[in-house]
Amino acid sequence: MLLKIQPRGLHALRHTFATNLVNGIRQPDDSIKALTPRQVADLLGHTTSQITEMYYVKKDTARLSGITDDFNI
Repeated sequence: MLLKIQPRGLHALRHTFATNLVNGIRQPDDSIKALTPRQVADLLGHTTSQITEMYYVKKDTARLSGITDDFNI
């Protein structure tokens, strides 16, 4: 079986790593475990989280869809 995966550099892996840490992983109880941009910035060696948010982190806003549906306002 031939996989059609495009080769990427280490920098692309770094971006993916940072994005996945901020977007988090869904837990068995349906909560999402994630790191803050500041925590990711520390892991990447950035002096501020602004650099991390601007260049590395692409938030997955699809996970926010319906999050307030059960709120009684």
